Amino acid sequence: MKTMSIIGSTGSIGTQALEVAKKHNIAIEGLAVFGNTELLAKQAKEFAVKKICVFDESKKAELSALVDRDVEVLTGMDGLCEIARMDTDIFLNSVVGMVGLKPTVEALLAKRTKDFRIALANKETLVAGGEIVMKLSKEKGIPVLPVDSEHSAIFQCLQGNDKKSLNKIFLTASGGPFFGKTKEEIAGASVEEALNHPNWSMGRKITIDSATLMNKGLEFIEAIRLFDVTPEQIEVVVHRESVVHSAVEYKDFSVIAQMGVPDMKIPIQYAVLYPERTDCPTKQLSLTDYGTLTFKKPDYETFDCLRACIEAVKIGGTMPAMVNGANEEAVAAFLDGKIKFLQIGELVTAVLSEFNKKEITCLDDVFEADRIAREFVKNRIS
Repeated sequence: MKTMSIIGSTGSIGTQALEVAKKHNIAIEGLAVFGNTELLAKQAKEFAVKKICVFDESKKAELSALVDRDVEVLTGMDGLCEIARMDTDIFLNSVVGMVGLKPTVEALLAKRTKDFRIALANKETLVAGGEIVMKLSKEKGIPVLPVDSEHSAIFQCLQGNDKKSLNKIFLTASGGPFFGKTKEEIAGASVEEALNHPNWSMGRKITIDSATLMNKGLEFIEAIRLFDVTPEQIEVVVHRESVVHSAVEYKDFSVIAQMGVPDMKIPIQYAVLYPERTDCPTKQLSLTDYGTLTFKKPDYETFDCLRACIEAVKIGGTMPAMVNGANEEAVAAFLDGKIKFLQIGELVTAVLSEFNKKEITCLDDVFEADRIAREFVKNRIS
């Protein structure tokens, strides 16, 4: 029986991962969430979990009252890292934001007594600290397997082929709820409109990132880290149906794509069970039901977050961490009604002109860049 620990277990990825675990008899040994104590307690009971964590330290007593006495309750970043260090077969990181970086590093550094892999759904880990994380992954011999549907698709398309023959990657994007609209048309977009994603059911922050195409910008950076390619080897393509999850082109110009219904259980299961393929708790794809699949170029002028991410990774150093930090702060402000929708992209882009890159030598460099970017955004808003 495989064992797994999950941080972010009550979110969209986490809950679907538990469905996969239940279907394939994977034992859950540790769970962590930000603040949803009620659902965490239910998960802990259903999967007989003995170690759980709520990141919000003020909710420890509330969580303790909901679970049996023999369940160990942890809190804060220390708790997340303890879950990450558990001696399981799989560590699934599905939290949102920079909070996911340190637990990933801790999971890589922990002593292990068995084969181990990290199933990664936390974009910020690779966007902000990708150089450190992938170096550790190589040194420790611990695979970091992507859970994002796009990167899972790329990973699958590379199987059985020589990486040296890869020509480029087609990174697909749904285009979000505002595809085809101009800046003038979305200037007054409400939170509700931005959260109305056409294909995927995701958390609020990621859904806003999809609306601004920041999500695709973060995935652009992730792809560079995961697959060791250059920015010039990635082409972003808007694919509204979200059936082709991404594709790769080889040097003979043969293109291999991975397809499936837009359901995250497919990439979750692939990362968890790799290289095994077996029944997945999702629907089968019917191409005739879709009939037509479309592909368009993205609008880099309207969706300037995407352009900012590409520029940031080309500059390198701390700049990807800075645009990410600025975006997290700006999205939170938009969701709180403090700024307009288009200001998210303006604030993310402003970081590029206001600051110079610094080289990353350790995690502290990443966290400091993140802090500076957040302070910059807060000062601009106030």
